[in-house]
Amino acid sequence: MTDQGTFSVEPRHPGHPVSFEIDYPTGERDRLTVFFRIITVIPIAVVLAAVGGTGYGRNSAMFGGGLLFFAPLLLILFRQRYPRWWFDWNVALLSFTNRVVAYLTLLRDEYPSTEDEQAVHLTIPYPDAARLNRWLPLVKWLLAVPHYIALFFLYIATVAAMIVGWFAVLLTGRLPRGLFDFVVGVLRWTNRVVCYAVILTTDDYPPFRLRP
Repeated sequence: MTDQGTFSVEPRHPGHPVSFEIDYPTGERDRLTVFFRIITVIPIAVVLAAVGGTGYGRNSAMFGGGLLFFAPLLLILFRQRYPRWWFDWNVALLSFTNRVVAYLTLLRDEYPSTEDEQAVHLTIPYPDAARLNRWLPLVKWLLAVPHYIALFFLYIATVAAMIVGWFAVLLTGRLPRGLFDFVVGVLRWTNRVVCYAVILTTDDYPPFRLRP
């Protein structure tokens, strides 16, 4: 863990403060675990649910109370502070969630670690709360509504990509790069929205794009 985020010193793509990448798997995929992926993911999904929830969202209802939203909002609003341990918790939980999602969506075959970065790279710079707009957290959830709508349709497309990818891996032993890049792009988009509207680490409005 570093001063700039959880695992990286500098964002890999400086166009936006939040960067997200997953290493494309090389070599033959593990067809057996891919075939049973919906079953093999259950134990780690239970662990994820126990510590914070299993999906992205802007409030505790969607994260089982895991991601801290209201407390950082109050500290930014009234004291312009973002406690480091709150930041570390949010980023660690978000990183863990991404590893589980990457496994579930067939992007990687390594079983998700509760601690190690593995092949999933999320960089979120620690915010200087004094430079954050103290009033913006009150309306970020509303400003992000266009992203919620776009992501809703992208998630539907992601499910379709997973089904196609499942057959592709079983038949060819590889996930087509186009499908891989699409799903990674959706996750990248989601993480930037979460950082903006949920954990409040940046005032940079998320771009409407899948690419870095």
